[in-house]
Order: sequence, then structure tokens, then C-alpha cells
Amino acid sequence: MDVFQPISPLKFLEKNKSGGLCKGNMGIIIARAGVGKTACLIHIAFDKIFRNEKLVHISLESGPEKVTAYYKSIYYDLINFLGLTDENDYRERIDKNRMILAYLNQSFTVGRLCENLRNLRENLKFTPDTLIVDGLDFENAGRSLFGAFKDIARELDVEIWFSALSHRHITEANERGIPYPCHSLDDLFTIIIQLQPDTSGISLRLLKDHDNESVSDTSIRLDTNTFSIIE
Repeated sequence: MDVFQPISPLKFLEKNKSGGLCKGNMGIIIARAGVGKTACLIHIAFDKIFRNEKLVHISLESGPEKVTAYYKSIYYDLINFLGLTDENDYRERIDKNRMILAYLNQSFTVGRLCENLRNLRENLKFTPDTLIVDGLDFENAGRSLFGAFKDIARELDVEIWFSALSHRHITEANERGIPYPCHSLDDLFTIIIQLQPDTSGISLRLLKDHDNESVSDTSIRLDTNTFSIIE
């Protein structure tokens, strides 16, 4: 078993009946600014990469250099946390299994993304198993955009993870307990996770897991520095 997998935030999903997000579906991490949405997404990315699955990280806020630096920072925090001395294999897996696409200054469109993914497949023989979309403005994106992402997930047989920014002063939620800004979109997502800070760390709470109705008490705690699971 990969040494990173027992501390991955995805570990608790795999214990559930659903077994995780699965291809063709979309998942989302909701949190306020600065709580750790991107860090949690990168942990999900590492979990995929170190299983030798292909991943494309799509950034709408930061350039490739900044995203790469963020991966390196979290990676070396994990290396130190686990006390690993020979980690060449893991670095090689990152180089082989990850691609970064950045769309800055509102340059993102679904059509452009599909073209870039097609180029990766045809020219680099890189066919992703997972897409991570970080920095999408849920408040202004519109339902049709997420419908288009849903089509991508099904047509390309990938799972897609998003991050969504919530706000302390907006407490709106739907009847299923899904908070703003995802309260009107939750039917499009298969897994919904909320990150909440407190005095002893960060709580990762599962709000939706496929059609499972018994998720209200499903949560784990994450270390604030490494975002690994606190047993």
C-alpha cells in the first residue's frame, strides 16, 4: 500500500459504501477563504498521482509556476511528516502523471478546455483519469457551465473535483443542508465536502455521498499544517 494513502483525505470516502467519487461524477470542496481548499485538492491529486493515475490540474487563479510551487510545498511537508528519505519514485510519479493547465484573466471556456484536453491525448498521449478545477467562481458561473463539466466527466470518463468559496456572512443553505454557493447546484454533484476550522484543527465534513442518506455524522479531522488525517 502507498505510504501516502492512509493519511489522504480520500481515505474516509473509500471506507463508505460508495467507495469514493468514481469516474463520470463530480465532487466539490466548500470552505471559506484561507481554510485550505486548494491544499485539500492537492492532497486528492497526490492520492491519484501516487496510484499512477493521470491527473490534470486546472487553475483559474494562479499560473503554472505558482501551482507547481504549491504542490512542492505540500509534497515536502508530507515527506517530512512521514520521515521518508528516499522519495525519488514519488517525484517521478508527479512528473509523469500530472499536467497543469492555467486560464488566467477570465480566459477560461469549456471549449478551450476540451481543445487542450484533446491536444494532451493526441499529442502527448496523456489521457487523464481525474480533473481538478481550482478557482472557479461558483457565485457567477451559472448552472449551464456545471452541466457542461458534467458532460465532460461522462464523455471522457473522468472524475472532476472543484473548490467553492463560501462566506462567513452568508448562511443560506437548502433543505438538504448544502450551503451557499452550492445550494442550488447540489443535484449535479455526487460528493460534497465542507472544510470548517476550529481551535484544534480543521474538520472535513461529508455533506453528500452519492445517494447515501446517512452522512450527517461523517467527518474527520485534518492537521492544519499537512492536511493529513488526524487519527
